[in-house]
Amino acid sequence: MLPSRTMSRTKQTRGPVAPLFTLEGGRLPIIALIGRPNVGKSTLFNRILGTRAAIVDDVPGVTRDRNYADSTYRNRRFRLVDTGGLDPTASEGMLSLIRQQSQLAIAEADILVLVLDARSGLTPADEEVVQTLRGSDKPVYYVINKIDTPKADPLVADFYRLGQEQLYPLSAEHGIGVAELLDDLFSHMAEPLDEEATSDTPRIAIVGRPNVGKSTLVNSVLGEARVVVSNVPGTTRDPVDSVATFKDRQYVLTDTAGIRRRGRVERGIEGYSVARSLRAIGRSDIAVLLLDAEEGVTEQDTKIAGLVLKQGRACILIVNKWDLKTDDVHAREAYKQDLERRFPFLAWAPVLFISALEQDFLRGLFALIDQVYFSFCKRVPTGPLNQFFQGLLEEHPLPVRKGKPAKASKSAFMTQVATRPPAFALFVGHPDNMTPAYLRFLENQIRKEYHFSGTPIRLMTRKK
Repeated sequence: MLPSRTMSRTKQTRGPVAPLFTLEGGRLPIIALIGRPNVGKSTLFNRILGTRAAIVDDVPGVTRDRNYADSTYRNRRFRLVDTGGLDPTASEGMLSLIRQQSQLAIAEADILVLVLDARSGLTPADEEVVQTLRGSDKPVYYVINKIDTPKADPLVADFYRLGQEQLYPLSAEHGIGVAELLDDLFSHMAEPLDEEATSDTPRIAIVGRPNVGKSTLVNSVLGEARVVVSNVPGTTRDPVDSVATFKDRQYVLTDTAGIRRRGRVERGIEGYSVARSLRAIGRSDIAVLLLDAEEGVTEQDTKIAGLVLKQGRACILIVNKWDLKTDDVHAREAYKQDLERRFPFLAWAPVLFISALEQDFLRGLFALIDQVYFSFCKRVPTGPLNQFFQGLLEEHPLPVRKGKPAKASKSAFMTQVATRPPAFALFVGHPDNMTPAYLRFLENQIRKEYHFSGTPIRLMTRKK
């Protein structure tokens, strides 16, 4: 429960409640948190969601991309957007790119929540942001953050120069006053669904080393500047979810921070970013591992691939910047051989050669995603699976201990026990006899027979 307190000095009688938002296509109303850098937008974002979804640090400019999350309040639904600091004067460099992202969030939002810093007072930069918003016909809620104690209440007085009757003093860090803000936002939230449909939307994490083109790939797929792109490694910090639609089907793409070698990861913001990238892999169905055509496959690429395999995710290998290799007729075959040498444990992962700056790869990419996702979720009925298994045993009996008759194969039994990823239980008389080589052979035969592409397969031996 969010803590609250009565603030009679600043809270005025509320005006008429706006009608419930009705949006086309049943989409969720978008509530965007905007404001200068370091005023507490990400802290408020985390407080409303009840989780540490965004990285928070005292250094301005930590949030760079638009960070989306769906949430509910009193059983009504909405989509919350955290934005980077809005600096109206920024015209170049990273601050300019962040400002562009904030402006995009303002343009697509239905409700704006302007976060101001009580400790800094009303600054000229704040007034410029407010002036920018005056031309918008969207509802704007003015939040005065960092009112942590009753002694800080007088700090709100300076913000009445904005001419707004309704201000929302609160402490995002401690949760004080957040419930009052949500109460007034409640009328803009969507009605609950009668029945929550089970989602069959594939979740795809775009992973790789820094500066291999992950954000460029996401922007190219979406057809917009959804995430900040820069030649500076480490531009992306928070994992950023985006919904893409291709041929009337939706996909959730997650742009993640580049994962460097452990010894080179700095503590603090970068450490949090890498940890969140690893969690993003875990909550996805498919990891798209982006590789650099010019640099080739590196040791760090193999370690990232190992992390994907360890978390049991399906995988697609994409070699980016291939437009730089088009003049070399032997480059593709040489690169494939390098992949086979470096990634023997991902021999089942399909490979796509692209340039993320162009969009002609989209058809091939989504065809692979659909194919791999189908394999990741596939379930083989027990009857046909055992018919196949018994036929296989006739030609390739189970391994037996020295001097023992090969009767064990006749009583062996197999069933699929899980999907996402597919997992099979093999019931035999002597599980200790099963060699790694035979299990690899069995996995390859299952892949070949049932067309499992792009997904790991887990085999577990059990005593019958």
